Amino acid sequence: FSYLSVFSSIAGGNYHGMQWTLRKRFANGDMVDVNYTWSKSIDLRSNTERVGWSTGVIWNPWYPGLHKGVSDYDNTHLFNMLGVYNLPFGRRGRYLTQAPGWLNALVGGWQIAGIWRWSSGFPISVYQTGVWPTNWNNNNWAVWNGKPFERRQTKNAPAVAGRGGPNMFPDPKKALEAFDYEMPGGIGTRNCIRGDGIFNVDASLSKRFAMPYADGRHSIQIRWEVFNVSNTVKFDVAGASLDISTAGTFGKYSSQLTSPRVMQFGLRYEF
Repeated sequence: FSYLSVFSSIAGGNYHGMQWTLRKRFANGDMVDVNYTWSKSIDLRSNTERVGWSTGVIWNPWYPGLHKGVSDYDNTHLFNMLGVYNLPFGRRGRYLTQAPGWLNALVGGWQIAGIWRWSSGFPISVYQTGVWPTNWNNNNWAVWNGKPFERRQTKNAPAVAGRGGPNMFPDPKKALEAFDYEMPGGIGTRNCIRGDGIFNVDASLSKRFAMPYADGRHSIQIRWEVFNVSNTVKFDVAGASLDISTAGTFGKYSSQLTSPRVMQFGLRYEF
């Protein structure tokens, strides 16, 4: 056999984090909820859920400590905020409380809600294929040679060879020159760069009409919901071309973390 897998619990990891939550609820139904996490996760090998568990292999079992680095799912900053705001108009609001029925039906019962999610970038490694310096069944990561390079999402970066496009680096050729093939026994440089994180805003606008019968216990609600309001594009580092053996496409993105803006409308009868 050239390769045999062994599952063992010899590895370890550390996670340290600070979590903050601020929550406020108001008597009229308004609310705001803010959550922030500042953390760091370090281990020998790991994987994100969207990639799977099967590739978390220790390539040099004689020196497992060589793999130590930030976890594949490490996320330094994670922030989310959600809220609900009832517009203060109409008989149940602060203004126009004595509005006649037709005006109350027009200006009362409006509600705005939203969710904002943001995170710092996810880590990723540059790798090499076609050579097996340490483990015959697995290719190593490439090793960073110390040369500086810039990591910034670029809409239409010039490719090392061929057609350009969305790229992790404004200058892919310079970034490629910062990595070399690893020597025998080594495993390369793990998770030395970070790609995009999450940025997404979802919002809704709704209006509730109280039915004139059943003493207000029946109502009709119309809703307008928008997902990814800003239509922001964030790319997935797991889908980036980071193989120094295929230099022409180095740094190119092929998949997204976010979806394009989507709108939907709804009508609901409540009783």
